[in-house]
Amino acid sequence: MTSITPRQALLLSLAAALSTIAMKTGAWWLTGSIGYLSDALESVVNLAGAGFALWMVSYAQRPADEDHQYGHGKAEYFSAAFEGGLIFIAALIILLTAGERLLNPQPIGALGLGTLLSVGASLINFLVARVLLQVGRAHRSLALEADARHLMADVWTTAGVVCGVGLAVVTGWSWLDPVVAGAVALNILREGWELMRRSIDGLMDRALSEAEVAAIERTLAEASPPGCFHGKLTTRAAGALHFAHIELCVPGEWTVAEAHAVADALERVVLERTGTRLATHLEPIPPTVPQGGEGHPDRAAAARP
Repeated sequence: MTSITPRQALLLSLAAALSTIAMKTGAWWLTGSIGYLSDALESVVNLAGAGFALWMVSYAQRPADEDHQYGHGKAEYFSAAFEGGLIFIAALIILLTAGERLLNPQPIGALGLGTLLSVGASLINFLVARVLLQVGRAHRSLALEADARHLMADVWTTAGVVCGVGLAVVTGWSWLDPVVAGAVALNILREGWELMRRSIDGLMDRALSEAEVAAIERTLAEASPPGCFHGKLTTRAAGALHFAHIELCVPGEWTVAEAHAVADALERVVLERTGTRLATHLEPIPPTVPQGGEGHPDRAAAARP
């Protein structure tokens, strides 16, 4: 699955969005259900979100240049924010439409083929969401993960709509249809807020997760030569790019060339094992401090014995 590139995964998402729009619109046209209409509108959001994500992922992969010396990785956060904004707009439209239908109830047509179309569209979304989530995690792409989570929210939305519309037909309570549509709108509002929050975190240089930091610390502990240790580790993420910085403490009698070689080796092994771009700042260990490092105020927990 990881052989699929982020661009290929998003092209798959675009194709799925076009298919599900057609199927869900057909379900609404056959049944006249406002719940099915709300479901179709969310698929339109999926299409716009996948298209913008494809653009941002392509832009984020551009190499660093004179104006963007740390690369363009943060462009993916704009994709998540854009999709979250689209979700808010779709939810507002659904709430207004559901309110109008609640005030002016209308009978729902036969559910047979329309329901089958909606369920089929939901199955497509489920399968594509699984692909997007796996590829997104493999490539550390927030844009793909955001698209995957939105599609999974769409799957649950469709399940709720089908159940609600079915109950409305069975009981004859036509008000259930717009009520379910309103519940759908509230659910996707929650999903939109989550996407917006994650994009803001990324733009604010949020630190890497505890598991990722632990992996870097473990790598440094294993790869650091005797007599060396590092100070505080700081990290940040910029889309798929991860960065870290340490103060590398080396014996004061080492030459610049020796210390530089150790720093280069550590940066290389951290990148190979964790995918994080490490920057080191060299500091000499005063001769009064034992080589084991006891008494040094900046000793990290990951120091070698």
